[in-house]
Amino acid sequence: MRAAEERRYTEYVTERLPVLRRTALLLCGDPHRADDIVQAAITRLYLHWNRASAARNRDAYVRTIVVRAFLNEQRRGWFQRVSLVGGPDETPVPPAPSGPDVELRTVVHAALARVPARQRAALVLRFLCDLSVAEVAEHLGCSVGNVKSLTTHGLRALRRQLGEHPMTTLGME
Repeated sequence: MRAAEERRYTEYVTERLPVLRRTALLLCGDPHRADDIVQAAITRLYLHWNRASAARNRDAYVRTIVVRAFLNEQRRGWFQRVSLVGGPDETPVPPAPSGPDVELRTVVHAALARVPARQRAALVLRFLCDLSVAEVAEHLGCSVGNVKSLTTHGLRALRRQLGEHPMTTLGME
């Protein structure tokens, strides 16, 4: 990659990193795994920067890379995943996020983490990233009908997980 292209890549990744990390975090529910997913995605983006630069919608192209990195990570067997146990005692505890629905957000994220990966990806892209069914289909590499099915089954699984919390409160109906 030439210096000018590398500079454009660096500027793009620097600007979009918070959004990419948020998307990965919504998909996997774990900040450390989200960082790994984003790292894999931006590495892949670097390798295909020419194609990404020529894409009609670069953000959509990169979001697809993030979603596919998440799905690929989900497909790996338990023996291929690294599992770290414990941590240093001096690790600071992050402050609790502010806002009126912190507890509800925590419940929803925990329930979302128990939804199967492709269904979770469809729900996150549809409702939290506010993409159309066609855009989600493009990101997941499947048909529009498949996205509708994944969304329906994902919402049903999420409702089972949430129990008494009405979905209308969450904006996911």
